[in-house]
Amino acid sequence: MSVDTTTTEATERSEEETVRRILTGTGDTWAVVGLSSNRERAAYGVAAVLQRFGKRIVPVHPKAETVHGEPGYASLADIPFPVDVVDVFVNSDLAGAVADEAREIGAKAVWFQLGVVDEAAYARATDAGLDMVMDRCPAIEIPRLG
Repeated sequence: MSVDTTTTEATERSEEETVRRILTGTGDTWAVVGLSSNRERAAYGVAAVLQRFGKRIVPVHPKAETVHGEPGYASLADIPFPVDVVDVFVNSDLAGAVADEAREIGAKAVWFQLGVVDEAAYARATDAGLDMVMDRCPAIEIPRLG
């Protein structure tokens, strides 16, 4: 049984191009869904890395806490300014609804963090013209851009 490596390589190359486009060209305002002031959570550290690389982070969490000096909002719909990228730190079961909300608020891209996968949400987002990445971390990817 043979594996079509051409298709696999093209898919990987396309995904790498999407990662690069989101991190370098899509815009610098990132809503981080699931970001709270809990320093033990991955979202806290990732948001700090995004800030270090020049991104404006917008905490989105039911508590609407200020995190890393940025005021928080209870939902994406509550953010009173345009958002470029929605970075999703919620369980896969909830992530699809967040991707749909990202589309509704006019975001240009959705980023599902490591372990967050929803193929149907990916299809809906990309069909609507948004860039999307699943099961990856921008804090790992952004330093690789050099």
